[in-house]
Amino acid sequence: MEFLVASAIGILTAAGIYLVLRLRTFPVILGMSLLTYAVNVFLFASGRLVIGAPPILVDGVETYTDPLPQALVLTAIVISFGMTAVVVMIALGAYLSSADDKVNDPTDPEAQAEAEEDVA
Repeated sequence: MEFLVASAIGILTAAGIYLVLRLRTFPVILGMSLLTYAVNVFLFASGRLVIGAPPILVDGVETYTDPLPQALVLTAIVISFGMTAVVVMIALGAYLSSADDKVNDPTDPEAQAEAEEDVA
């Protein structure tokens, strides 16, 4: 079970970093979302991966699950949805104002001419 969760965290992190390093805004947004999912799964796994254990310690129970990471993950999910909405609106505004969704637009005219030649 731990190997499966660790592999999922690694795959989500690798895919998220790959997408963040792309030059378009939509893959960057998807990459940031994948990175937040990887962090959420990591936080959730830090509270012990136990099936059927109570979240609080009561008399007669030897194993329990820590409820703090679960509360942190719920909070992080809400914050990540809000931040994703903000980033999507910023990216949409940048696309509508420049008609291009490139992340790193060159500032000098020579570099811009070279970039346009590369696209063509």
